[in-house]
Amino acid sequence: MRATYMYKAGDVRVQDAPDPVIEQPTDAIVRVVRSCVCGSDLHPYHTMTAADGPAPMGHEFLGTVEETGSEVTGLQRGDLVVSPFAFADNTCELCREGLHTSCPNGGFFAAGVGGAQAEAVRVPQAQGTLVKLPKDVDEALLPGLLTLADVYGTGYHAARQAHIKPGDSVTVIGDGAVGLLAVLSAKQLGAERIILMGRHKNRTDLGRFFGATDVVAERGEEGIAKVRDLTGGFGTRAVLEAVGHMPAYEMAIGAVRPGGVISRVGVPQYEDAPVGFGSLFGPNVTLTGGPAPVRAYIDELLPGVLDGTVEPGRVFDRTVTLEETPEGYRAMDQREALKVLVAL
Repeated sequence: MRATYMYKAGDVRVQDAPDPVIEQPTDAIVRVVRSCVCGSDLHPYHTMTAADGPAPMGHEFLGTVEETGSEVTGLQRGDLVVSPFAFADNTCELCREGLHTSCPNGGFFAAGVGGAQAEAVRVPQAQGTLVKLPKDVDEALLPGLLTLADVYGTGYHAARQAHIKPGDSVTVIGDGAVGLLAVLSAKQLGAERIILMGRHKNRTDLGRFFGATDVVAERGEEGIAKVRDLTGGFGTRAVLEAVGHMPAYEMAIGAVRPGGVISRVGVPQYEDAPVGFGSLFGPNVTLTGGPAPVRAYIDELLPGVLDGTVEPGRVFDRTVTLEETPEGYRAMDQREALKVLVAL
């Protein structure tokens, strides 16, 4: 089969790879129909050393079941399925609490099990991981359904962890796909004022479509001052940080009001961050977030995508073939595309 590998920063290749096979009785093999490039894929695209490559890439996919292990029930060959970016058994204590990304029998796609920017992928813990979709689903809905694998569920996780409630005020930092779907999610949960911090007009226009009431293009101290000006000097009760770099975290600290909450879902590219008296402790600010257990949200979010009442698939603004995946990375890195869909 053909699959995507990253050799080092800026060097992405599509090449021949071994076909995935059943290794455990809880596995399934899924033939990929749609995959995509994630904003988090751009972190290694900027920093990966040759010593860490080649690494299989991709963790978001829709596909059809091709084969199942002997212990997998409820799935059969030909079923159309969506997979979270993290596999999990969906039965352990942590999964039952909605913490699928901490499942002791789980893990993440690409890391050790093969990437999803490929013709096929082995799915560990298939019965607990894969969600069956209607067989007759309209092909036009596939982009929206693919967002359930990561970016929609991750934006929703940001909003849920911040306990967004009707009438709330929210700042969303980042105009990538996760940030925009955090706007959508905050709106769904009843937020009244949603300030989107982003400076790419085509993206912030989509953010307004999803529910943003204000857009702040400024960054750093200037951006913080603008958010505070919009909110009577206090900032918003919730800040959803969807970038992962230190300047975004620092803006979150500046934009959150006393007693508020910062919910981080941008994969942090740092280990140390301000948590002391002047940043979080003194103003009684809560810090939360983490890798989204999107399996916990798919059943809740799926009906709105299927009936067209929500359109998270709008974040895809370019489609490439599998062989063109390296061009998808380049386009996203150069901000020529918001999110690239890979159609197989």
